[in-house]
Amino acid sequence: MVKSGLKEKTTDDITLPGFYVLQIFEVVAGFGIDTAEWQAQLGLSHVSEDSDSVTMPWDTFMRLVQQAEHYAGDQAVGLLVGQRLAVNTHGILGFAAMNSGSIRQVVELVARFIPLRTDLIHINGGQQGDQYQIVFQQQRELGVIRASVLEAIVLAIKNILDFISMGTALQARIALPYSPHTYADLLPGLFQSPVDFNQDWVGISVPLSVVDQPLKMANNASFREAIDICQKELEALENQGTLAAQIQQLLLSGHHPFPTLEAAAKSVYMTPRTLHRRLQEEGTSYKKLIEDIRHRLALQHLKKGDLTIQQVAYALGYSDVANFRRAFKRWQGVPPAEYLNSLH
Repeated sequence: MVKSGLKEKTTDDITLPGFYVLQIFEVVAGFGIDTAEWQAQLGLSHVSEDSDSVTMPWDTFMRLVQQAEHYAGDQAVGLLVGQRLAVNTHGILGFAAMNSGSIRQVVELVARFIPLRTDLIHINGGQQGDQYQIVFQQQRELGVIRASVLEAIVLAIKNILDFISMGTALQARIALPYSPHTYADLLPGLFQSPVDFNQDWVGISVPLSVVDQPLKMANNASFREAIDICQKELEALENQGTLAAQIQQLLLSGHHPFPTLEAAAKSVYMTPRTLHRRLQEEGTSYKKLIEDIRHRLALQHLKKGDLTIQQVAYALGYSDVANFRRAFKRWQGVPPAEYLNSLH
């Protein structure tokens, strides 16, 4: 993922899609505020539409939201941001939701893959009497920005439900865990649903009778394809902190031939023996990581057509083209020449 020139993520950082962060600045700009200097002060001047994701310290995020509330005159910043988060702003997760078969399937989808968009909340769905409750559980202490953050997220999910239901009378109600605030009278209109304050939970409830009704836009093939992509992205996200991921980045950094085990160990401040043991604990080895990278790069080069088979072999560190051909057949089940023919 593209970072916005910010520091590496730590346990005190938060990562959000760049589009989400931009919406905060654009909402404030709508109140006549020049946001360029403000972005620079927060260290977020590199955030742009090309920023796939943005990592910032948690206290920077807190200041961002608080200052947005101030600049907007305490006028429903969260809701104004949430309004902008339509179903098509959530990447592959939004695409999967658009092709889901029912509201229940959408909720289960979001519950499973919400980490791809934010770690601020978890979502669960369940029956409560004749209602189906979509419960939002905070994963961080939000403090003074709680109302703005929760209202933005709940409205974003409500937008998804409204879109996929295509005008079906959801009869939804919104539950919020705090007292009515200065702009409380705006909430029912923006949510397009009644709002209940001072509740012991946060979320959306809909009649159980509509949860499993088939959706008109459902496309099972597209849904399954999107799920596969979401799963791969989730696995990549979960593996970002592993030693194997660090070594893969080293191998992909363009240094050829690939570094020896000793050189790789030195780059991560370990002895070769420790690196070998740690990789074993993660279910892999240095040899296997090199093999996986060679496989990935071989496919990329052959698909691009920028190098001959012999050139690909040499680029990947094979001194003998025959060894590359044997390795490729082991990876793909066919020799590289046959694989190339299948692309045309």
